[in-house]
Amino acid sequence: MKDIFSYNADINKTAYMNWRTNQHEPIHNMNVIADGYFESAILLAKDCLNDNRDNKADILIFPMLFSVNHAIELYGKSICWSLNILLGCKSKFKPNHDIRGIWLTAKEKIKKYGFGYGHEEADFNKMIKELEAYLDELFKIIMNEDINKAYYNIDFSRYPMNNHNEYHFYLKTYDNVVVDLENFISVFEKIRENLNLLANYYYGLVIENWQS
Repeated sequence: MKDIFSYNADINKTAYMNWRTNQHEPIHNMNVIADGYFESAILLAKDCLNDNRDNKADILIFPMLFSVNHAIELYGKSICWSLNILLGCKSKFKPNHDIRGIWLTAKEKIKKYGFGYGHEEADFNKMIKELEAYLDELFKIIMNEDINKAYYNIDFSRYPMNNHNEYHFYLKTYDNVVVDLENFISVFEKIRENLNLLANYYYGLVIENWQS
């Protein structure tokens, strides 16, 4: 078998893992990888919309949801890391997968440091509207109303059961549990755009500080 980590004769058929990433810029690298997860999920959703006669969306929805959640986690951690540097904190970010908690921490730090781009809080709140609506919806679904313990079930798209051997929400019911793919694309394109703007803005300020 040909090695997976090898060149194709056609440069356009070769993926370069360290072309957009940089050896000494871990925050930048997190932003690059986060954007890759967002784009992969959106491309899959568009592919399903283009032709779902084989019902492939029913299985692709799991890696799609994992990808958007992981992208949110990476962007949230990137923003926290940049702001901790700008605020003179020694920590990087919380080393867990509680994406709602990670985002709320990042939001707190953004409010403490400032919104940037000459924006007011109202502009910032408009930027994060879809993100916070999704996180609230997600955490209520995966842990009913116990939103503070929802992180136990954040792996719902990776495994059929949580670490207590309990079925995830979509296996606890005989009713259909569904995702509107058109809405999925619309919502996550907005979330991707705004998280990318925030993450790269604060990392840009970190670079400016280092250069000065």
